[in-house]
Amino acid sequence: MARFDQISTVYLVGIGGTAMGSFAGLLRGAGYAVRGSDENVYPPMSDQLTAWGIPYAQGYRAENLDPVADLIVVGNVIRASNPEAERARRDGLNQASFPETLGALFLAQRHSVVVAGTHGKTTTATLIAHTLRAAGRDPSYLIGGVPQDGGESFRLGGGPHFVVEGDEYDTVYWDKVPKFVHYRPRTAVITSVEYDHADIYPDLAAVERAFERLVALIPDDGLLVCAGDHERVRAVAAGARCQVRRYGSGQPLTAADAVEDESGLRLAVRDGGRSPGTLQVALSGPHGVENALAAYAVCRHLGLDHAAIARGFAEFGGVKRRLEVRGTVGGVTVVDDFAHHPTAVRVTLEGARRRFAGRRLWALFEPRSATSARRVFQEAYALAFDAADQVIVARSGRRGQLAAGESLDERALAAAIVARGKPARHLDSVDEIAAVVVAEARPGDVIICMSNGAFGGIHQKLLTALTGPSRRE
Repeated sequence: MARFDQISTVYLVGIGGTAMGSFAGLLRGAGYAVRGSDENVYPPMSDQLTAWGIPYAQGYRAENLDPVADLIVVGNVIRASNPEAERARRDGLNQASFPETLGALFLAQRHSVVVAGTHGKTTTATLIAHTLRAAGRDPSYLIGGVPQDGGESFRLGGGPHFVVEGDEYDTVYWDKVPKFVHYRPRTAVITSVEYDHADIYPDLAAVERAFERLVALIPDDGLLVCAGDHERVRAVAAGARCQVRRYGSGQPLTAADAVEDESGLRLAVRDGGRSPGTLQVALSGPHGVENALAAYAVCRHLGLDHAAIARGFAEFGGVKRRLEVRGTVGGVTVVDDFAHHPTAVRVTLEGARRRFAGRRLWALFEPRSATSARRVFQEAYALAFDAADQVIVARSGRRGQLAAGESLDERALAAAIVARGKPARHLDSVDEIAAVVVAEARPGDVIICMSNGAFGGIHQKLLTALTGPSRRE
């Protein structure tokens, strides 16, 4: 059992990850002396840690723990055989997981707003946090994305609310429960429930049980906000003992007259027969409408009136890597998106079709996550690219790490997309993909790069290549 009293120094094993690095910044902002280590710390997190004044070691070594900190926080990618993990166990050092530490040091003292779901949790959490901040509520937050307005993915405020993205992935090597089990929800959102994380969940039923655990944690006087149009969400919400607020096209909280253009969505809110007003927000598609309604429900519950929410929504700049335009060169627009689950790929492309109406869409897809690199969604991916005009399937980011029968077959996926009437091909390297796009793209085209990783820096490679001499001739 970890001890969280009388802590002034914290060491993070695995500090270079997005969540752990942001948590390091949050700890530093709270006044703790923070340092850590990782196998390979690279930009942008290396630059961020340096800017925050947080030292780190490259590579894991037992001696990195000296001098021993009051608390060792171990990331969920760390295995029991890690030399620093082995030393912490051998010497009986005070250690805890990132979720447990977040819960004990920050969430226990605040009103925890946990935003969970297979899709949409980053955008919804960021929109809630932004709107609360715009209304002067001074919230704290820790989210998995970076706002496009230049803000950080974390903040320590003086207000009572802490907005946290609730991940259903497991906690740490000795505690294989979903991270959000440690987040002490008082208000919770469930945006969607689908099969994901095939490396830790054997089937959809196991995923549902994880979300049921979250629902069971909400106190009687808390609130569960859920996507009522989704059957699996309704099923996991059925066990709630708190108030349940449902949103969606056929729900008490809904939207009417939604219109979308390149600036985002405009929609009229309908709340239990009342019409409080309209909202303008930089989101896209039906999933964007749902995310906006979820954020609206939470903000109303936390005391904001419609006018305050509308102001916050209108000022929201979106989230990086969610249809984020990285640049336009010669009339060709390069867009970055985090989509990797087949549902996310489909709705991202459908949203892009509306946002960039009349333009030719290229979908460049890198199957890199633990689920997308597996065969489990082989058939589902073939159906996900219908809104694109050109598709390129990249080499799996985990090729060689999985058994042949377990891995996604990229060539077969490209062939299946062709069979549906879409031009598609598989290319092994990022340089090959960039060369094809530069050779074939024409003014007006939109190139959407979809991956949950860096995709080999393809965005900048495309923008650089599109400015090259061969394009100007």
